[in-house]
Amino acid sequence: MLNMKVVSFVNMKGGVGKTTLAVNIADFLTHRHSKKVLLVDVDPQFNATQCMINGDDYVKYIKNGGTTIKDVFNYKNPYKTTRGFDLIPSLLDLFRFEMAPDQGTENKLKNYLNYVRKTGKYDICIIDCPPTPSVWMTSALIASDFYLIPSKPDPISMTGLDLLEGIIKERKENYGCSCRCAGLVLTIAETNTIVYKKAVDYFSGAANWKDYLYKTPVPKRVDIARGQLAGTFILDLDKTDLNLNFSSITQEFLRRVEGE
Repeated sequence: MLNMKVVSFVNMKGGVGKTTLAVNIADFLTHRHSKKVLLVDVDPQFNATQCMINGDDYVKYIKNGGTTIKDVFNYKNPYKTTRGFDLIPSLLDLFRFEMAPDQGTENKLKNYLNYVRKTGKYDICIIDCPPTPSVWMTSALIASDFYLIPSKPDPISMTGLDLLEGIIKERKENYGCSCRCAGLVLTIAETNTIVYKKAVDYFSGAANWKDYLYKTPVPKRVDIARGQLAGTFILDLDKTDLNLNFSSITQEFLRRVEGE
């Protein structure tokens, strides 16, 4: 476990199913692959946090001095979720830190995760990033070994990927980080449509994307959206096809980040 892999889930566009992918891959890694997982929410919208902790419990957790992303700099313990993996929750007021970051702020998440790595407690750390080129996104990329891109298979989302790659390249050059792409997952996909088929054809033929496109997409399903709002995970749903989809995605994820 000393070789913990850190993977940022990142996209410049909201509403692409990034958090759904992050929390469910964490869940599949825990229950299907017996991995020890840490989920870190650095998004001020704290969607991943809401998936893991209901509102009342979150308020109690904060009032009792529970660890949040702000506390990573103090090396406090993560939150123990009911799903078997750990969470460092986010906060709505992260924007305050965005306005006046301390010198070296961008490296503090990396320093914390290096400390966590030395404990040998986790196999994989997943970071759910905000859909903005913020200090939190920069911190996540600096701390990561890999980044994974979820994208809807529509023209607007696809156009934004080149912008995202440009921002990641800039962060690499400015901060000396060496994170590598762990792939591109098409999400909220209607696989029987012309739009989806055109997206697959485009990525399969593009020199800079063809080696990164995952074989299995995340389908557009009401079950997934309802489940996330209700704190229900794909593994909880009696939907064989969805389980197979996420099982395939998780296996490819592991092959890409661990060589399995």
